[in-house]
This record gives sequence, structure tokens and C-alpha cells, in this order.
Amino acid sequence: MSKPPKIACYGEILWDVFPDQKRLGGAPLNVALRLHSFGADVTMISAVGKDALGKEALSEIDDATLGTSFIQKVATPTGQVTVTLDAKGSASYDIEANAAWDDIKATEAGLTAVKEADALVIGSLAFRESVNLQAIEAFIEKSSFTVFDLNLRAPHYDLEIVVGLMEAADMIKLNDEEMELVVIAMGIEGETLADELKQLSAMTETPTICVTMGSEGAILYHKGGVHEQIGFPAKVVDTVGAGDSFLATLIYGLLTNETPEDALEVACAVGSLVASKGGANCKVYPEEIDALLPE
Repeated sequence: MSKPPKIACYGEILWDVFPDQKRLGGAPLNVALRLHSFGADVTMISAVGKDALGKEALSEIDDATLGTSFIQKVATPTGQVTVTLDAKGSASYDIEANAAWDDIKATEAGLTAVKEADALVIGSLAFRESVNLQAIEAFIEKSSFTVFDLNLRAPHYDLEIVVGLMEAADMIKLNDEEMELVVIAMGIEGETLADELKQLSAMTETPTICVTMGSEGAILYHKGGVHEQIGFPAKVVDTVGAGDSFLATLIYGLLTNETPEDALEVACAVGSLVASKGGANCKVYPEEIDALLPE
């Protein structure tokens, strides 16, 4: 692909509220911002409130030079999430109900953007309410390649809906804990994680599935092949957004025709670097990535 890939991201924009500060986030936005930093042509489809937090979010996205024309302004308040970090930097989330991103409409302009994109990235959190399901069905119908990122935050998901979205996707990304939930829910039995991935691929008819395992790395099932990558050492500051940057890097690599092995390796490196810094959308420089990769 000679031109930068065109990617549409659909889902929540929200503020991550830490004890000492707030940071703009939401998994699809984190993916969009990281892809944008790599030079991808990104469309962010979401909604914010007509409140001060919504205006601040749009201003910050503008400052990052990511377009805001597909971000709807609604009467419902802009989303917020209270983030708690444990001693190891792992995050837990308390997600407010009734947020602007619970109602992201499928506009004609948005449908056209998805149709013209090389990939559509969606996350599970946006479907905690049924309102967005009708919209996403319309978007998926226009999409040539749909990436489904599981972000299972109890109680904000319905496994039946999650399985349906996995079946509709062309690529799935989930972490090891989410994989355990899916394996139990779908009655998958395998001696190894690779076996379970192959079964999940067959059951959902999804050719590409990736499972992240935190500091242990990741495993990718891609078009019949299994690729494994050990994690890169990191002194964790916080894990917020590390998986989102991992996914953005993996998508970018696969869409720009890197080998699955190379795309997975770079994705693990970027995820590690983000975990070693504060915030989901911290700067990551090419020389930092190169320094982690073997010669």
C-alpha cells in the first residue's frame, strides 16, 4: 500500500479521571491518535456533550491535528471514567453511565467515510447500550475490513452481543483475561492458547485474532499461522492505553504489508513503551522503538 492507510475508528471519547489529573481517552480514540501519529489517514466517529468537557476534548483533539468533523455534539454529558491504579500501575475503571458516546449516530457522511476506509476499528464498550448497535450494523455493512477490540469492563457488556460482533469482524483483539471469558462462554476446549485461538477463528469465521498477555507479550493467529512474541521489559508507570497503542501498531503494520512477525514485534515494543510512560497518548519516538528491537 503506497498511500497511508485510511482507517475509521468508532466509539467512545471520554475523560480518564486520575486522583491528580484528567486525561483524554477512550479506547477507539487512543487507537485513532496512535494511528494518526504513524501517518495514517484517520476518521474518528464519536460523540461528546455540548459542555465544557466536550469543548475541551474537541480542542485537545484539534491540537493533535486529528479531525473532529465526524464527532457529534449532543445534549448528553461528555463521558468520564474514574481510573484507579494499583501498586504495579495496573488500572481499574469506574465508568459513568449516560454519556454522550452512548448514542453515536450513523450519518451519511460517516457511512461514506467507512466505505472509503481500508479498515473500521470498533470497541465493545460503545455497545453497553443498545442504541449504538443499530448504527454499528450500518457501519459494518459498509466496511471492507472490521477490527473488533474487546474491552470487557464489567458490568458494561453483554457476552451475546460481544460474540455477535466477533462473528461480524475480520480481525479480533483481546487480552488473556478476556480470552478466558470468551473460551468459557463459547465452550472452547484446547490444550494450548494456540489451539483455542484456532477454534475461536473457526467458530467466528475470523481469520485474524490477537491475544495480548501484558508483560508476557502476545500471540497472533493470522490466516492459519500462529505467531508469538515475548514482551519487552518495562518499568510500568500505568497500563492505561498500552493495549490500544499495541492494536494501532499491529493494524498499521498489517495494513502496510509488514510480515505478521514484524508487525507483532513492533506492536509489543510500542505497547511496552506506552506502559512505561504516563497516559494513553504519550509521545513514542521511532528511535525509542528501534532501541528495543533486536538488530
